[in-house]
Amino acid sequence: MIKLLIATFIASASLFAAHWGYTGHEGPEHWGDLSPKFTMCKEGKNQSPINISDKVTISTKNLPKINFNYVTKAVEIVNNGHTIQVNVKEGSSIEIDGKNFALKQFHFHTPSENQIEGKNFPLEAHFVHMAQDGSLAVVALMYEEGAENKILKKLWSRMPHNSGWASKCKMLGEMFITMLPKNKEYYSFNGSLTTPPCSEGVKWMVMKGYSHVSKAQVDEFLNLFEHANNRPVQPINARKVLK
Repeated sequence: MIKLLIATFIASASLFAAHWGYTGHEGPEHWGDLSPKFTMCKEGKNQSPINISDKVTISTKNLPKINFNYVTKAVEIVNNGHTIQVNVKEGSSIEIDGKNFALKQFHFHTPSENQIEGKNFPLEAHFVHMAQDGSLAVVALMYEEGAENKILKKLWSRMPHNSGWASKCKMLGEMFITMLPKNKEYYSFNGSLTTPPCSEGVKWMVMKGYSHVSKAQVDEFLNLFEHANNRPVQPINARKVLK
């Protein structure tokens, strides 16, 4: 393993002067008061995650298909102190409604951040993408408890146990695709980053299909950080979720 010298994309606390976390006075309920840069965490009106329920969903026949083009390999797996993050070599992307978003990284939260009908899942993966104009799109995947997940087994075997460290990871892009359900239908809503600075304007796509993970694998991830790493659901306000 090599020591991580610079902050990785989006989720690293070293990007900001104020330290944040998931417990105590640095927990989610205090993020908005830790730094002026984090004001959106308490004042934003389109924050993530949310509870996706029938009360807030609208059926539409015009929800565009997500075209996945995951062809490049992972370059490293990072423990940034808040999650395990897999950074991806340039060249992978999604296209949606004619707009291209480059895949930058994917990472995990336990339990899930988003909810379906008030239910949290044992694990949630976020595939984070960025367009040339700087706009962000996140594809979220829920994991149900079940059999051991072979891909997560490979990732977990490489994840650094020390905060701020990274290890090499040569996972191929075609394996990223197999992480996703065969049915690519999804829920869509406007939201935010789920970590400080909680910036809004993020396009969220939560897959309707699930993957699976064993309890032992969830426990291994949880024990690495010694606490949950999910932000509680935020008010939906005037938003609607398309499906």
